[in-house]
Amino acid sequence: MRVLVVEDHPRLAIAVATGLRRAGMAVDVAFDGHDALAHAEGADYDVVVLDRDIPGVHGDQVCRSLVADGCDARVLMLTAAGAIRDRVEGLGLGADDYLSKPFEFAELVARVQALARRPGRSVPPVLVRGDLMLDVARHEVTRGGRDVALNPKEFAVLEILLRAQGSVVSSEQLLDKVWDEAADPFTQAVKTTMSRLRAKIGAPPVIETVAKSGYRIA
Repeated sequence: MRVLVVEDHPRLAIAVATGLRRAGMAVDVAFDGHDALAHAEGADYDVVVLDRDIPGVHGDQVCRSLVADGCDARVLMLTAAGAIRDRVEGLGLGADDYLSKPFEFAELVARVQALARRPGRSVPPVLVRGDLMLDVARHEVTRGGRDVALNPKEFAVLEILLRAQGSVVSSEQLLDKVWDEAADPFTQAVKTTMSRLRAKIGAPPVIETVAKSGYRIA
């Protein structure tokens, strides 16, 4: 899952981004409305965590622009105001969910995960290919009934491959969805992660390398 955090208070923005990364998400950060729109135009996000009161372009206008431009990302709007009227206004702008500050971080993570699973962007709760099973909600993987312990990057790569249902996924697509904008496009991260993932899943191999194209689940 790739998330854009839009928050003008640097310490809060970095704290939120760090926490979401620890939850296994790829996260980019924007500190004003102009930066947020530029990010949204240049990357395919699953969820945008959007502070309503940001400089440059106000959060309300950012939300309107995302909706008007047909952006596929779900929008979770944050605000210091907790009045019902404010929540109604935020949802009326096209936001998919609304969370008042201060908030419990566990709730933020749960809401982001729930938004990514909503119809239109949802995935089955359990992805299966042969004897390989990935439980999205529980963050668990088994192979032939054996538990497979994966780190967040390995889990995310496997989920994308399973969701592709046998179609080829390029290294560039994996880099874009699993790593954030700070990732070097020439990095060996995808190849290294794929090697570890194959070793953990074990034999017989289920991930094929398609020459000059990418990877797929056999």
